[in-house]
Amino acid sequence: MSARHEPVLLREVLGFLRNGAGLYLDATLGDGGHAEALLEAEPGARLFGTDGDPGSLTFARRRLERFRGRVSFAHATFREIPAAHHALGGEPLTGALFDLGLSSAQIDDPARGMSFMSDGPLDLRMDVTRGESVATRLTHSDEETLTRVLREHGDVIGATRLARAIIAEARRGALLTTRALAATVDRALGGRSHPRRYAQVFQALRIWINGEAEDLEAALQWLPEAMRPGGVVVTLAYHSGEDRRIKQALRGAPERISRRLPPVEPRLPEGPWQIITRKVVTPGHDEEARNPRARSARLRAFRRKSA
Repeated sequence: MSARHEPVLLREVLGFLRNGAGLYLDATLGDGGHAEALLEAEPGARLFGTDGDPGSLTFARRRLERFRGRVSFAHATFREIPAAHHALGGEPLTGALFDLGLSSAQIDDPARGMSFMSDGPLDLRMDVTRGESVATRLTHSDEETLTRVLREHGDVIGATRLARAIIAEARRGALLTTRALAATVDRALGGRSHPRRYAQVFQALRIWINGEAEDLEAALQWLPEAMRPGGVVVTLAYHSGEDRRIKQALRGAPERISRRLPPVEPRLPEGPWQIITRKVVTPGHDEEARNPRARSARLRAFRRKSA
């Protein structure tokens, strides 16, 4: 793992996340780019860095070695972060960052099967010691489930047709590599090949095989009790499904009003968060040109209200 990933929206992330001295959570440490910048910019910051990918943790430990004494690490998925935070002592968080993208090292390693850019085993797991690969899962999945996965986690157009083709190829043992999946996408959907279409499919399958959506919801439900009053949460999502999930969890949803009850004025529940970013923050043209992988990023920030 040698390639360095350029942190997405770094200036904007620091602008919202910096919140004085205290303990900060980087829930998707990656190779440590955002974490390094935070520790440099905020001398009173201490960092709790977690990641579900053991390789990412190894790389980040080396990168952040000069900050030893200020940094703690844990190998943990989003769902496992509450227990890891408790084991660290449970200090209320001053800030938290959830960057839901992949690092360049993860994307560029063919053995991980994360990308259509080079051929490799169709795996897509963040931690290859846990669970089963996508290639294996697809052999005993069904069209209805896969259609939902492609729609919800990848915004894939033609999801039903593509799911049917993928399941058929998987069951006959012909879907073992990333290039085999890309070829199946082309045959099923037709038209001209386009990198964005491949990226949507790979993203949807990655989120599914790693249980990222369910784990993220669990972590977001835990956050209010983990943050100190005034603590800030910054999120970076990369497709509409992730963004909707974050907004629903942190903004709250309207209460349902029963038609059997007397008419009352609908009210939003008083949630624990103040929205800092009234509009989603996206990369500018310069950053997109410099780092094309940042182009779909959506940043939101929230502040923990006082109890």
